[in-house]
Amino acid sequence: MQQPLVSIFSGRATRYLADEIAKYYGKPLGESSVLVFSDGEFQPSFEENIRGRDVFLIQSTFPPTENMMELLLMIDAAKRASARRIIAVIPYFGFARQDRKDRPRISIAAKLMADLLTTAGVTRVITMDIHADQIQGFFNVPVDNIFASKIFVPYIESLNLPNLMVASPDAGGTRRAASYAKMLNTVFSICHKQRSKPNAIEQMLLIGDVKDKDVILIDDMIDTAGTITKAGKLIKDNGARSVRAFATHPILSGEAMERIENSVFDEVVVTDTIPIENPSSKIHVLSTAPLFAEVIKRVENYESLSDLFKK
Repeated sequence: MQQPLVSIFSGRATRYLADEIAKYYGKPLGESSVLVFSDGEFQPSFEENIRGRDVFLIQSTFPPTENMMELLLMIDAAKRASARRIIAVIPYFGFARQDRKDRPRISIAAKLMADLLTTAGVTRVITMDIHADQIQGFFNVPVDNIFASKIFVPYIESLNLPNLMVASPDAGGTRRAASYAKMLNTVFSICHKQRSKPNAIEQMLLIGDVKDKDVILIDDMIDTAGTITKAGKLIKDNGARSVRAFATHPILSGEAMERIENSVFDEVVVTDTIPIENPSSKIHVLSTAPLFAEVIKRVENYESLSDLFKK
């Protein structure tokens, strides 16, 4: 049986990354367009035949919410154009922090996003460092959650830090910090925070000895940068020789850029799942394009993804 043809398309929000992914994959990005009406309504369309093809649609769903809406419309258009499979490549999965009902009368937005994508017609989802692992169970189609550690660990090793130690900026990231510590053959510490309200930290405590250590703070995202910069200062005040932050998704809202610029960090390393405007001089961006291209190849050829992340 002949292998189906592959087409890779991008939404408007992630075109910068999709171009690079297509280049590493070895074929040009597919032709698509978006018709915008005078009232702001828009209509994506594919400008080439995709009948019987495996269609990969690349779009991060960071704000504004029309990025998610555009992805949904592209999925629907691909379904109606008789695509064989429709795979949504979502480098940053928005609304993932709303994954549970932790107070009365609120939505579980992550579940709703999963339902919308499935109803639109997606047959598989590829994402990176999704905020909560259980979100994969919200889908009734396969979800491949790939790890930025494949990019971060080689970079950390290239720094040749003599007294390396991993840290988590909060207790929720303990599992992630432990995983990095194992890959880097070192130990880890934890910053425990208490919040009075969202995006506001009341108190933070350090668990572990960081004196004279070169500390790597690991997180899945930086939003307002309040937590991670406070954790960095706490670690530095407790005698760390150097502190660096590594986070997959640079949301960087509000005063995040100013906080990072004025922080104790030697550098803040992020990926390009979300574009950054006017970045701080301390921010260093690593490309996810080669990794996503390899994942797309493996998905298309029914090859193992777990083998890709074995150290």
